[in-house]
Amino acid sequence: MARGLQPGLAKGIQRMGELHRDFASAVLISVCGRLLLQQRDDVPGILYPGMIGMFGGQREGDETFRECVSREVHEEIGFLLPPDRFEALAPYAAVDPAGVPVNGQFFVGRGIPIEGLRITEGALLVVERAELASLLQRLAPPARMAARIFMADKRF
Repeated sequence: MARGLQPGLAKGIQRMGELHRDFASAVLISVCGRLLLQQRDDVPGILYPGMIGMFGGQREGDETFRECVSREVHEEIGFLLPPDRFEALAPYAAVDPAGVPVNGQFFVGRGIPIEGLRITEGALLVVERAELASLLQRLAPPARMAARIFMADKRF
């Protein structure tokens, strides 16, 4: 484990001797046009406990960002949206609260049926598009950035 990191935050990727994390997450849009967000668990050891985030997670092995977001969304909500159905929204680069560099990709996934979803991490939060701006301060920093880009992007 990297020195100084909480156990849940130390799941970085070692490449060329440097600890960093790669992730992919998505703004999910239901079949009726509502946004599906993740109310994060409020437990120690996870990033941004209790805040609102997007479904997604860390890349594994040599998978692409699209493959990652497809796998993570399937694991977290029980619905498989193929990688080619995720539309690129924006890249992300920052340093997390533990000082670990983070690289990611935000996507948009459409046509998700709300009925029958199995949420395995956190809880499902269903909101109207018009509500998103009022939730910005409750969003985890990466999700806040994605939400701002999403709201400004005329494609969505």
